[in-house]
Amino acid sequence: MELDTIALTTIRGEATTLAEYAGKVKLVVNVASRCGLTPQYEKLEQLQRTYGDRGFTVLGFPSNQFLQELRSEEAIEEYCSATWGVTFPMFEKVRVNGRRRHPLYAELTKAEDPQGKAGKVAWNFEKFLVSPDGTVHRFRSSTEPDDPQIVALIEASLPVAR
Repeated sequence: MELDTIALTTIRGEATTLAEYAGKVKLVVNVASRCGLTPQYEKLEQLQRTYGDRGFTVLGFPSNQFLQELRSEEAIEEYCSATWGVTFPMFEKVRVNGRRRHPLYAELTKAEDPQGKAGKVAWNFEKFLVSPDGTVHRFRSSTEPDDPQIVALIEASLPVAR
């Protein structure tokens, strides 16, 4: 399945697809507001501010799969904005594992992490870097958003400035 054709819904209920971000480097992250890793929002936002005007975007997908997310999209949006200053696009809550997982995650989880493991999302804040050509690089939750491997891939995948 082509990632850009998968139907998505923004945190405000608007229908979209990843095609809206075609040509950009995308860092897709399953986020949660009540997780020990929630401070990663700060580094995700810093990446957005550093590279956002150069063809990059973080895409946040709240998930309550691990029972650490707020109940409503409105509460999630308010929390992320007020607490972490999030400006990157956020989407409705999704399931990242199991039979009813979102089709986006059904595709993304086919990618292997640096240790060669594919399959289910292990925890909140797992990261999938999608290059403009559709190549997916996977990083587990413990890898910080500003890890040198992630930053190098972002910089290598950014569109060439004209």
